[in-house]
Amino acid sequence: MKNFLFFLLIITAIVSCNKSNRLEKEIALINTDIEVERFDRYVAQASLNDFPKLKKAYPFMFSENESDSSWVETKRDTFQIQLFTEVDKIFGDFKKNEEEIESFFNHVKYYFSEFNLPRIITTTNYVRFRNRTIVTDTIVVLALDSYLGSDHEFYGNIQKFITANLNQEQIVVDLAGEYAKKFIYQKQNKTLLDEMIYHGKQLYFKDRLVPFKTEAQRIGYTPKQMEWAKINESDIWRYFVERELLFSTDSKLPSRFINPAPFTKFYIEEIDADSPGRIGQFVGWQIVRSFMNQNEVSLKEMLVKSPEEIYNNTKYKPKR
Repeated sequence: MKNFLFFLLIITAIVSCNKSNRLEKEIALINTDIEVERFDRYVAQASLNDFPKLKKAYPFMFSENESDSSWVETKRDTFQIQLFTEVDKIFGDFKKNEEEIESFFNHVKYYFSEFNLPRIITTTNYVRFRNRTIVTDTIVVLALDSYLGSDHEFYGNIQKFITANLNQEQIVVDLAGEYAKKFIYQKQNKTLLDEMIYHGKQLYFKDRLVPFKTEAQRIGYTPKQMEWAKINESDIWRYFVERELLFSTDSKLPSRFINPAPFTKFYIEEIDADSPGRIGQFVGWQIVRSFMNQNEVSLKEMLVKSPEEIYNNTKYKPKR
């Protein structure tokens, strides 16, 4: 009997893999053929006479209160020169990143056929990493100076759990995360479970739209952190259930389990030290995955379902 079940699992895995490969080939044929506009380079190379043209092409990138001459002075700022130099060093060849962004938009068009492609513009932003990816209905702005590498000297005063994801491998992951927020409909989060499922939806969106990234990259964990979360998933779930945290509206819970942090605050010393932050997001991800595996629901439909409907229609119970 055990041999039969093992054989059945192997066959299921092969069929699933073949189906996934066929889907990815179908999506690749969409070929959105995007063009990345290197505004950062245009500014770096611009003379005073070039700024009127740049302003006409990129009015949303300029402040009305700044004159052309003040932009030229900004260009001569020592730190700005360093930014241009370092960005050009890392992103002189943007081909790989462009291919990943195009693959992401191919997936968006597959799942959301009504979607209109935006303009994609790169810039520098004085390492304002909280605004490193900006998405509107018509424009995407990527601040490349926030993706120079986790150990870059510019990031010396930023906490390590943040700099861990300031690398070019995360550009398309961050882009997917910003679009996930636009496609998700969910009423105001009140309970910890609401928060968990909201972020679980975002991560499942990444499963579908950036499948070429690893699970660890999609959530922004190191491989070691991802392994810890998987190994301890059952104990984490039991912790939430036994302490009746899932339906709690305690405003302190998101900072303990959802928000970016160097570790999760279980308030158990030997566990906290090894845990990654945002473990509630990880568990929410697994709940949404279980729901999608157990129900015939499209990605679009899932993104607008309430947390209660998702939770009540999944038999999520991680095994030890």
